[in-house]
Amino acid sequence: MANPTPESRRPRLLALELWGLGDLALGLPFLRTAARHADVTLLAKPQAVPLLRHFAPAVELIALDAPWTAFRGKYRLHRWPWSDLSHTLHELRCRQFDIAVSARPDPRDHLLMRLSGARRRLGYPRLASGLLLSQSVQTPSRPHRAEHWRNLAAQLDWKLEIPPPAPRPGRQLVIHTGAGQTVREWPRERFDALAAHLRGAGWQVTLIDNSLTDLDRLLEILAGADRFIGNDSGPGHLAALLGVPTFTLFGPQLPERFAPQHPQAAWIDGAPCAHKPCHDYCRFAVPHCLRDVPLETVRQRVDAWLRA
Repeated sequence: MANPTPESRRPRLLALELWGLGDLALGLPFLRTAARHADVTLLAKPQAVPLLRHFAPAVELIALDAPWTAFRGKYRLHRWPWSDLSHTLHELRCRQFDIAVSARPDPRDHLLMRLSGARRRLGYPRLASGLLLSQSVQTPSRPHRAEHWRNLAAQLDWKLEIPPPAPRPGRQLVIHTGAGQTVREWPRERFDALAAHLRGAGWQVTLIDNSLTDLDRLLEILAGADRFIGNDSGPGHLAALLGVPTFTLFGPQLPERFAPQHPQAAWIDGAPCAHKPCHDYCRFAVPHCLRDVPLETVRQRVDAWLRA
């Protein structure tokens, strides 16, 4: 059988999302759409394996735990895994990608895209990183990260089709009390009190936390839920991706940028702070924006959300 000509074969696309579970979850609708039009490779952390298996099995993974995504000491260059980085770049160049995309305005992503050798490189420039792109994409008017992915799809003449979630009339409620960083965690004892209140109201509540590290098991628990409550963290985005309505407690970050993508998603914003959004660092001993949100306020908002 003859090899396909360059005009007839599907394009090879490289997508970059090197950060956390929630970030990757927001990019999965794009990856599923892209896989219908191209042979897609994702450059992401190794934890992407179970997510791709569940949500985008046609997408190939090249695993990279990028040292600049570490919480501390990210620029101690003498500790960087230079051999692994060199091997990854060699692997990327061997794939001969036609297109590379990143939804982040991150010059480090843009440098990787340039070094991959992809001929067409789409991204959101920051500082002088537009020099590394073949096509600078205008930032969407709505700042949510999901809009950045949707905008990239539009630049490629693809439409993201996200089916509406099925109704979930049951009384199974999952509460996840953890987060990737402690500055995003509402106090555990308040979650316990909220769970007791909801059980008294007839909800069957399952409490989980960061000790659950098996992502396949986490996805199984979330898939069986009818409602989800948690911090601004990956599990909430995974729940929304599975069609579960979510209630999120925000602190350092902004809902307009990172609220879970579900039509019944609700949230409570953290207390005002002049430094928001401040990602995963806090100028204070404790993140008052989140820790000062009282239990009674959350309980009232959650009750209203559940009634609605």
